[in-house]
Amino acid sequence: MTKPNAPVFAPYLERPGHNMATHASRWLMIGSALALAACSSTPLPEWPATTSTTTRAQPSSSAPTAPLPASVTPVASNTRLEVPYSGAIAALFPEPSERYSTPGLSEGRRSFTTNSELAEVLRNLSQQTPEESPRLGLLNNGNAQSGTPIHALIATQAKAITPLALDESNRPSVMIVAGQQGTDAAATEALLVLSKELGAGGLLTPLLDKINIIFVPRANPDGFDKGTAATSDGTDLRFDHLQLKTPEARFLAKLVRDYRPSVLLDASEFDAIEPTLQRFAAVRANDMGLQYAVTPNAHEFVTKAAREWMHQPASSALSQAGMRVDWAFEATGNSAENGFAMGTLEPTTLTNAASLKNVVSMKASSRGSDLKRTHLQRRVHSQVQTMLAVLQSAAQRAGDLRQVNTYVTRDVASHACRSTLAVQAQPSHGQREITLVDAASAQLVQKNVAWTSSLSISNPRTRSNACGYWLSANAVQATERLGMMGVNVLRVAELSSIQTETYQVTPGASASETAVHLVRHSLEAAPGSYYVSMNQPLAFLAAAALEPDTPYSFYSTGVLGDIKEVARVTALPNIVFEEE
Repeated sequence: MTKPNAPVFAPYLERPGHNMATHASRWLMIGSALALAACSSTPLPEWPATTSTTTRAQPSSSAPTAPLPASVTPVASNTRLEVPYSGAIAALFPEPSERYSTPGLSEGRRSFTTNSELAEVLRNLSQQTPEESPRLGLLNNGNAQSGTPIHALIATQAKAITPLALDESNRPSVMIVAGQQGTDAAATEALLVLSKELGAGGLLTPLLDKINIIFVPRANPDGFDKGTAATSDGTDLRFDHLQLKTPEARFLAKLVRDYRPSVLLDASEFDAIEPTLQRFAAVRANDMGLQYAVTPNAHEFVTKAAREWMHQPASSALSQAGMRVDWAFEATGNSAENGFAMGTLEPTTLTNAASLKNVVSMKASSRGSDLKRTHLQRRVHSQVQTMLAVLQSAAQRAGDLRQVNTYVTRDVASHACRSTLAVQAQPSHGQREITLVDAASAQLVQKNVAWTSSLSISNPRTRSNACGYWLSANAVQATERLGMMGVNVLRVAELSSIQTETYQVTPGASASETAVHLVRHSLEAAPGSYYVSMNQPLAFLAAAALEPDTPYSFYSTGVLGDIKEVARVTALPNIVFEEE
């Protein structure tokens, strides 16, 4: 049995996403190590005291105490604005007393910061501190479908901007991704505002004593160029973080895999007018919608940290700034009777997939993807306030984040061969009052609407947690996608007999969703086939991809071509693996 707080299986825990085969000499037998994992779990640590949370504590010496950015100056309301609704409604959204400066926010400008302008600003910022401290570096090793680079700006006090250097800094990393939809203008402009404060003398620079910062200002440059939310091939990037069909999603997956952020914020925008106007004769009233990641099998500590160390500080900061805050939600169904729904429970979004990678994650969606430049300074202000709150909270909680990550990676791995797996869950349905702006009276009104909540979920489909998953030699695409997400995949070197449950499609099942039953038997794992152990930190991400009977599984979406290419391993195997 393992000792309390000891790593259950050290090779897997050294570096999530690193193929364990690199540690092998010629072969590796995993049966005995898994046996240790199956009989012990990491003791539950005491949750860090709530009295030190961002909402109660005084700002630490590492947190900026001045508003951002330094170049902000008071500005009068822009009376020349082309407003898509009455002036009385527009008056409910006054411009902030600050004015932010980016190429796309220039006076008289009619377009947002272009892709070429964005690249130039980021290059100039990264060239200002080539050998200085803090160090700013630009990654552009990923492209959108058109070939346009996707940029990531890294700010750190480490000796380099490589993943290893950030690891060795012993500081947690915070990643903020903006612009997954080409229409998410305010989020991108806000990240540019904050990027200017990362260099020497910047207002964000003191935070780098506690954390590393990674900004992706525009994840979907093709959508921006086309003026559409989707990528060039029509994919909604927001829901492509499990299948990884697009190069944009693959870039983000590999960035998270390599840099292993402790905190991730997905910054976006929502439609302010339709279909709310047509259905309720009203427009959206909230400036910001927030939702921390909620998906089946996410570790309770990851969810708790996202709620207390991201959602609560951000909500408090926005309220203090005079912004109206609610949950992130969108109109659902085809009529007003369907009401509104919070974000999906499925592990297909950036935040939900990240939570299964044990990353503390949240979505922040500001009001106005359909407003063009209307209220743009206010929209940017709401994003800046949210991003600042998350960065400051992470800096103040740096030690706590490291402790949570250490515990969670061990605890997740310890559940191999035991406990229960939630294969698929459903949100709850009910009624809720939300605040809207009545289109006729321009008054804030309370509407009682049908409400789909992701905060209270049920698990209608569960099964025992496997020891691992066997994949046939033909499942190359699936193993590549798992590797991009950081899941350890090992290749079988010698013929091995393993105990499995194979999936059989249930006759008469619905065409819209695969229904299966399990058949237990021995299977000969041939050389060249693959094994994915559940004794690893990203175990539940692997399960989300490989359990076939969900609409988002690798089998349902065609990443796996045949249901016979995957099987659940039910007993501790002795397998010889290839050396990488």
